[in-house]
Amino acid sequence: MKQNICAWALAAASVVTASPEKVHEDSLVSSHLSKRGLNADGDYVMSFFHVNDVHAHLDEFASSGADCTNPSRGCYGGYARIKHAVDELRPQHEDSLWLNAGDEFQGTLFYTYYKGEKIAETINQLGFDAMTLGNHEFDGGDDELGDFLANLTFPIISANIRSEHPVLNQTIIPYKIFEKQGIAIIGCTTPTTINISRPGPGTQFLDVIEHVQAAIDEIKATTSIKRIVALTHIGYDQDQILAQSTTGLSLIIGGHSHTPLGNMGSSPQGAYPTITKDTAGNEVFIVTAYRWGEYLGYIDVTFDDEGRAISYDGGPVHLDNTTVQDQELQRQIKEWRAPFEELAAQVIGFSNVELVQSTCQTEECTLGNAMADAIQYYRDGFADFSLINAGGIRAAIDAGDITRGEVLTSFPFGNAVTEITMSGADVLRLLEGCVSRVSKFNGNPLTSGFQISKTLKVQYNPNLTAGSRLVRALINGQPIDTAANYVIATLDFVAGGGDNIFPIQTGFVPLDLQDEVLVRYFNQTSPINTQIEGRIEKVAEIPSGNSTTTTPVSTPVSTPASTPISTPVSTPVSSSVSIPDSTSTLRTSTRTRSCKSRATKTLN
Repeated sequence: MKQNICAWALAAASVVTASPEKVHEDSLVSSHLSKRGLNADGDYVMSFFHVNDVHAHLDEFASSGADCTNPSRGCYGGYARIKHAVDELRPQHEDSLWLNAGDEFQGTLFYTYYKGEKIAETINQLGFDAMTLGNHEFDGGDDELGDFLANLTFPIISANIRSEHPVLNQTIIPYKIFEKQGIAIIGCTTPTTINISRPGPGTQFLDVIEHVQAAIDEIKATTSIKRIVALTHIGYDQDQILAQSTTGLSLIIGGHSHTPLGNMGSSPQGAYPTITKDTAGNEVFIVTAYRWGEYLGYIDVTFDDEGRAISYDGGPVHLDNTTVQDQELQRQIKEWRAPFEELAAQVIGFSNVELVQSTCQTEECTLGNAMADAIQYYRDGFADFSLINAGGIRAAIDAGDITRGEVLTSFPFGNAVTEITMSGADVLRLLEGCVSRVSKFNGNPLTSGFQISKTLKVQYNPNLTAGSRLVRALINGQPIDTAANYVIATLDFVAGGGDNIFPIQTGFVPLDLQDEVLVRYFNQTSPINTQIEGRIEKVAEIPSGNSTTTTPVSTPVSTPASTPISTPVSTPVSSSVSIPDSTSTLRTSTRTRSCKSRATKTLN
């Protein structure tokens, strides 16, 4: 349903705690406008279009993120739709920038088969003005990323990356100044990349706040630029921290956390834009565009003569299967798909249930259960249990026939199964770290949730202090013997310290690839009926004399802790663990200060 776009933002802005000051309902402005008495002719309006976390979804996709094989159930995104939308919208705005907040790599067979080649060819045709790097751009190492960057025709910006790699060193710049618009765009990339991807040893990820502020200060000291924007890949929570910890930014365009804002998705986590204040008390607008290219982010920002953001208009554009595709780009994408189409379409099993991915980071999920069980099935007789990182689970698998393409889309990273032997005492430390999201081995945050096989059951109390939340852990129904040794089946990425789940291991032997293990499991055990079984269970402790009993509560698993964008101060934790028993046309206004409703758009 077509709705006016402004009042929705007024209502949505109250969703987050960092909301703008209350203003009259038909005046969508910040506090600075009324204080300074600026008139309409004295302000500068800039339009920003943005995407983030496309994850190789060059072609349209189903709501699960897998290939769109049934258009009647809805098809979304794809760069042919994005290109059509941008080509139609940008000419309607006198001054605009088109920005990419990173994570183009990983997520579909377009990356698995071509690596960065076709992604580069595609996004060059989109004509981005600048892009920052996401953590997944480093998944293939610095050489692969260097090949990708060498083929791009627009600037790559990240103020907190330093690299000895010759191409990265020459290509990545801290910021880009757009002289015509009188604006500077500063990039930054999550420092957790070192733990969640595979950058080379000569590539560093420095403190975000320090280096963004340094870039702001340099721009102000060496140019006349006052309008400064950050293009980030650090996550929505960290975007707010960045805004609140620096001075000089007016707008942050983010990625990394796949956060729905405004009318995006079924459970938006804040307003579009979210508004907070910097250290000087100036308002900073924060936007992000969910994931995979289902939405085109769009916001008009009005700046005063000091470069401060004083009002906004616009709203994210929903790209569904009613949105026109750019025909030439879609033709190319279909041609690129042909070499892997037959492999992707191969049916390897059948599921009676949808294998859900969306909840894997925060609770037990059916696709996580299936993958962990597949690894346990593969290593039956050798491993006591399997444990994997939730961050490696990328898309759901629908009920019905399961194809090889779905498996590769859900688990695209090419990780190998491996095994680690740990003492029972260290297993308890490992599990405490998983439920607390803080490692018992080094005191640093974990950057992913976890999933486990049916041979392990974990109970924890989230109300207890982090580092002391594990209440009970059973392997095959038996308490863990702290003096015994246990074999854990996991992934080589996780064993090597990825996501800070395990202490870094060396000398482990990579076995079969994760996706092949899952293909065999589906082939041999179909039909699949994986359910939620209470493998990871939140409980409340009820003291009774000297004993502790547990009472299950409804919410299954903890909410992940926020990962800091600055280097965390490690607090050692004890090594001992106690275990008790709408539809609209492609037309938008250039500038609107008085409007009474606002909504996410759907393009035709």
